[in-house]
Amino acid sequence: MRLKPPFPRMNSAERRIWDAYPSGSWVDLRSGDDQADDPANGPGWGPERTVRAEVVAALLRGARPPESGRSAGLRLAGAHITGVLDLADATLTGKLHMVNCYLPGGVSMTDTIAVGVRLRGCEIARIRAAGCTVNAMLDFDGSTVHGGIRLDNAQVKGQVRFSGLRVSAEETTEASDNAVRDVRRRMSEEELRERGHRHGQWALWAGGMTVEGGAFMRDMRVNGGLRIIGAKFRGGIYLQRSVITATGPYAIQADFMEAGAAELSRGFHATGTIRMRNSRVNGVLSFDGATLRAPGRVLHLSHAQMDELILRPDSIEGEVNLAYSRIGVLLDAPADYPGAVYLNGLVYEALRGSAWSVNDRLVWVDKDSYGYRPQPYEQLAAWFRRIGHEQDARRVLLAKQRRRRRTLRPAGRIWGRLLDLVVGYGYRPWLAGLWVAVLLAAGTGVFAAVPPTQIDPEEIRVFQPFVYTLDLLAPVSVFEQRGAWDPTGWTRWLAWTLIASGWILATALIAGTARVLRPGPSS
Repeated sequence: MRLKPPFPRMNSAERRIWDAYPSGSWVDLRSGDDQADDPANGPGWGPERTVRAEVVAALLRGARPPESGRSAGLRLAGAHITGVLDLADATLTGKLHMVNCYLPGGVSMTDTIAVGVRLRGCEIARIRAAGCTVNAMLDFDGSTVHGGIRLDNAQVKGQVRFSGLRVSAEETTEASDNAVRDVRRRMSEEELRERGHRHGQWALWAGGMTVEGGAFMRDMRVNGGLRIIGAKFRGGIYLQRSVITATGPYAIQADFMEAGAAELSRGFHATGTIRMRNSRVNGVLSFDGATLRAPGRVLHLSHAQMDELILRPDSIEGEVNLAYSRIGVLLDAPADYPGAVYLNGLVYEALRGSAWSVNDRLVWVDKDSYGYRPQPYEQLAAWFRRIGHEQDARRVLLAKQRRRRRTLRPAGRIWGRLLDLVVGYGYRPWLAGLWVAVLLAAGTGVFAAVPPTQIDPEEIRVFQPFVYTLDLLAPVSVFEQRGAWDPTGWTRWLAWTLIASGWILATALIAGTARVLRPGPSS
């Protein structure tokens, strides 16, 4: 028995939809002309393609039961939906699948429970779906959304497909509407922004969203930012070739985000800061082949954890913050960092990338605009030691002491230069041997030519210039030569110089060795 529609004066398009819904059959209102059927031309479509939003909402809310043995659903192509498609707080009885439709009133799915939602290649004013649950796929492939998308705290049990989506942010004033305004408590502009009622800088507001499958967002064009704080993309998030032009400071704000992988690579382009503070990527976070620009900080990845970070963009402008993050493998090129790099507290297990030298890495760790930080040097040296490059590790630690010297007071800088000159802060102990050899040679030659006089003429001794010079260099007389011979004339200055040099060499060698053997980093 055919049910009588509850809507008076239904047009032909609405009747077709009404009849097709119980079986889930397609209703295609398109003309067959691709240009005419483009939903951007929706305002010019006639009444034969016009459907009231309340008719669609009534069907999805259960106005018609499914046919026996069939799955009910709204499958509609080429329609002009008038009014707001209001499905808020509803449990939809069938799938919603629209292709090339024009929805100037937007879609409201706040706190909705849906089987599956697919709005492909549509022209939509805005989408409000905070807190919704989609038990299958959420698909906006190829659509254009002019007033932003809200998916905060939404749950999607299947995939998210936003590939080719065009979305722009729009300044809203929802909180000032009478329906939500609290006369007892007026919120400030800052509170309104925090609650998402003033989100003109955000094209996609999806904080706390959970996606069980992959989130495929390739080839998107976004005018505004993506706010995905605390979102969980268990199957990963993929933004290859997408272009994001921020209207505020952030292109992406993804603090505390969790993802199986994050591909912002292969043609990805962002103008604005990408902030992923405290985020966790269980696979690869890749910026390979990306273009990243921001007036200040371009990447803020501090306190994050990831198995691998591929930081090989085609172009990058701005500061990079990797402070206090834990990275399994860091694949990068030190020369690719154009501005300051914040590495204090960064821990990594391996460094990979195209050929780079130890000097390249030393320049890299010295790019912190806040000044000297010992930990980046210690971390780099520890990695070199771990892979068996002890000599490179010592070079890094020597560079650390030289960089630290710039922060000291004049006396400390003088002593540091002396340590560096004599023993390389203990990392080049062979320098002390070299100095001893030079001084021994000089002293031996001089005292052989101008021998000192014997202090006790009655004592029978044979003068040996080499042994005498060696005894002067030793901090404590070993061969009892100092007390037996007295240098003459100008050679006294040489003798005093050798004695002072011996003390300096011994002190520097002890201080440098103690510094090397000290278990913790030097302050």
